[in-house]
Amino acid sequence: MPKSLRLALAQMAVTENLAANQQKGLDWVKQAAKEGAQIICFTELGLLPFFPQYRAEKKFFQWAEAIDGPTVKKFAEAAVSANIHLLLNIFERAGTGEYYDSTVLLKATGGPALGPVRMMHTAEEPGFNEKFYYWSGNTPPQVFDLDGVKIGVAICYDRHFPEYTRQLVLQGAEIIFTPFAGLVDDPLKMYEIEMQAMAFQNQIFVAAVNRVGKEPAAEFVGGSFVGDPSGEVIARAPRGEEKLLVVDCDLSRLEEMRQVRPFLRDRRPEIYRAWASQTQLTTLADA
Repeated sequence: MPKSLRLALAQMAVTENLAANQQKGLDWVKQAAKEGAQIICFTELGLLPFFPQYRAEKKFFQWAEAIDGPTVKKFAEAAVSANIHLLLNIFERAGTGEYYDSTVLLKATGGPALGPVRMMHTAEEPGFNEKFYYWSGNTPPQVFDLDGVKIGVAICYDRHFPEYTRQLVLQGAEIIFTPFAGLVDDPLKMYEIEMQAMAFQNQIFVAAVNRVGKEPAAEFVGGSFVGDPSGEVIARAPRGEEKLLVVDCDLSRLEEMRQVRPFLRDRRPEIYRAWASQTQLTTLADA
């Protein structure tokens, strides 16, 4: 296993000029490769305005693409040209009337897009009107091997559900990337603490990449960060401005932390399963 992975998080602002967004993204791919990154991860809907800020606007379905659509193909070519792996979150059209918030992995060596990882949990709250636009993903959590480094993806809302991220770890994930959309009035510090706990409890690296910039109905704060297996934040992008955050992750830290605090070894899944089978859920109707 390589001793380190250099990753890049693209904390990028966008406009409704989709061509300009894509060109900026392609420029950032080149810059990340120039800085020696082995993988770059874009934010949630990283090349589009964050349309779930609007309630039930059918016009935004025109932005959906298949995972072999023109945007993914363009960035797949860029990944090969720059010799860098790439995680791209898109508005996926999977079939007639079937849409997802999805991330694909585009490998530096080429080939078809891997995944998609589809967001499993969809939010419905002010500024995040996701249930109108997205189906809830129902594919199992996926772990990808990048030159001996195993990575997983937890898209935005999925990171709040420890069952999801623990499953990625049980499948071998050493780094979990989280593309998300965090607003200026969101509890960003709590989000950071939440992911620090995720890193500590699972003894992995976490890499959270947030949108940034003011859009018509929302303002995104940035503050992307990387946490190590001890739960410490080792790098953080500024709030309120664009930043290509390039970070070295020393993967020997996983082994070091798991020797000292073997949380995964000490799990008792056989007992958890017994508890789950014996639990009787009382509904309001039964009370």
